[in-house]
Amino acid sequence: MRELTQVRDAVIGALTAAGLPAFAAFPAEEARRYEAAVAAVDVGTAQGAALGFCNYLGQVRNEDGSASEVYGKQLEAEITVEIRAGRAADCQSGCEAAADVLLGGLPAGVRPEELSWEALQWERETELFLRRGRLRCRALFTARAEEEGQTFLDFVLKGVLTT
Repeated sequence: MRELTQVRDAVIGALTAAGLPAFAAFPAEEARRYEAAVAAVDVGTAQGAALGFCNYLGQVRNEDGSASEVYGKQLEAEITVEIRAGRAADCQSGCEAAADVLLGGLPAGVRPEELSWEALQWERETELFLRRGRLRCRALFTARAEEEGQTFLDFVLKGVLTT
């Protein structure tokens, strides 16, 4: 599901922009390559819902005056974030930075609902400190049909710029 990747990538981009290196979920051993805290992000569970009537939201006027039909959908998801670091203090500060981003620094299309963190623990396999978090959120996507509905574009996470 392409929408799950968009949500994951939006979270990774927001964490990285805030100064916390973040990547798509990777083998835990990879975290040892970093001196400070690093985050692994993935989308755990997800459930879709329609917006409007059969996803139809209405029409918008394009710059050239033509009309495009707009469709939308909503995804309820649980984003998992694993913070790892060689020192407990670094892991804790990484967790605090991630919490700030997850609750207030995500694109407009990702609406946080509930954030929970597990206790700080020592991970024997990686020899790093680990703190796991889960963010329940809603992600809103929109898509346009061009020229009388003949071309249907992909759903794009609301609030994320595309080029």
